[in-house]
Amino acid sequence: MSAAVYVALVHGPVKNKRGDLVTTAVTGLSLHDIARAVVTYGCSGYFLVTPLEAQKRLVTRMTGHWEGEFGSRYNPNRKQALEVVSVVDTLQDAIREVVHREGVGPEVVATSARTVEGVAPVSFVELRQRLAAGGPPLLLVFGTGWGLSEETVCGMDRLLEPVRGPGAYNHLSVRSAVSIILDRLLGQ
Repeated sequence: MSAAVYVALVHGPVKNKRGDLVTTAVTGLSLHDIARAVVTYGCSGYFLVTPLEAQKRLVTRMTGHWEGEFGSRYNPNRKQALEVVSVVDTLQDAIREVVHREGVGPEVVATSARTVEGVAPVSFVELRQRLAAGGPPLLLVFGTGWGLSEETVCGMDRLLEPVRGPGAYNHLSVRSAVSIILDRLLGQ
């Protein structure tokens, strides 16, 4: 039996390119594409983390369109994918929701394109083995903008090794990173 896996996409607080803490905008691409990856890899849920009421309304409007009468008939696959989306104010709210659903707290694992001192690293191989063995649920945390703040990452249980290509360039879209990471952890 494998452990339940959840994905959280944090829109705030995250860093901008100057290192300031900001809240980024929810995008339709991240909403749809990550939801599709979450369902494809059998994850238990996808949390969009934003404290902004306008952004929450936008997500409700987008998901409502595809879950409504026209959208659900036009593209039933998109409706199915968007059913896993939950919008929460904070990462702590996402953790509480996992506890509510699973009856036990998750192991919270941050993702980042860079290493962060003070957080225990975990490799893809090690985390994949842990998932296959079962145990508590896993909450994989992704940041938007220029990533999660060091303070946020330091509050996590572990930090997943970065996705790296053969060259020095390392700035994937979060949608690409989620898909690659889910495939490495849960793919066949």
